[in-house]
Amino acid sequence: MSKKTGYLLGMLLTIVICMILAWIFCCNTTGNSDLQNNQRETTIDNPPAVAAPEVATSMAFNLKGPDGNFAFNSNDNFNFNTSSFSILPPISGKVTDGVGELKAYFETAGNEDKMMDITGYYDSGEKNTSAFADLGLARSNSVKNYFVDQGIPSSRINTYGELRASLVPDGNVYKGPIEYRIFNQANGDLDATNTALQNIENSLRADPLVLYFDYGEASVTLSEKQRLQIGDISRYLDKKEGATITVEGHTDSQGSLTTNDRLGLERAEFAKAYLANNGIPGSKIKTVSKGERSPIETNDTEEGRNKNRRAVITLN
Repeated sequence: MSKKTGYLLGMLLTIVICMILAWIFCCNTTGNSDLQNNQRETTIDNPPAVAAPEVATSMAFNLKGPDGNFAFNSNDNFNFNTSSFSILPPISGKVTDGVGELKAYFETAGNEDKMMDITGYYDSGEKNTSAFADLGLARSNSVKNYFVDQGIPSSRINTYGELRASLVPDGNVYKGPIEYRIFNQANGDLDATNTALQNIENSLRADPLVLYFDYGEASVTLSEKQRLQIGDISRYLDKKEGATITVEGHTDSQGSLTTNDRLGLERAEFAKAYLANNGIPGSKIKTVSKGERSPIETNDTEEGRNKNRRAVITLN
């Protein structure tokens, strides 16, 4: 073999090797590109899962008599803002119609033993802005008061409150967190009610509700015991025909007798307004000033004077 032939064969071998290497690198690059495209397509075809928004709770206004002779149903109900016990206006005309039909049903001959339970619900994330033990009870009391305004006697309505974790607001509004149950009063129910009312009366006469507050306060800080007492007062006034309460305003001995009588009455009127704003009928609340005449502590110390500046709520 000549040198020229060997040289040509070497060049040919070099070209072949370069072609093989080029093919290998080209294929790998294309493969990687295809893999990346597949990964991108997979990412597009399978986006991250997004949790579905919770559906707002909406409880209907459903009334059903135990005898099967009365029923009323509407998707509308009483609504409340978050952490509020005041009924949100406007009240649906269908709800008003339903309350009117309930009144007629209660007034029908033979239905004198018909009673109603109203249960108000609340969520654990809400703040109890009422004077009652829980926001649900305050809401049911507001609905009860509306029924009373429409002519249904409060003596035929029981109110309850219950925590319901499944409540979901629609924005800032809870739609219809109220349920109703109509039932026949059993033979022993009236006796049990009278016994309960007597127990409330005995308890409040022995240990009246006492409120402490400063003028101009938007709210009153209440203990659990005071909230229960307010609930008892509300129930007593609902069930006991002709029952009323008196709010006594008391002061310390600073200032003149005339001035303290005026301050005592202002304190009593403030407490009355507070109770009325929390669903205790103002027409059943009387006010009187005791001024400085009934101290429970010495007026020689600031602590004693603070104790004497109070409002005392008693049954009449």
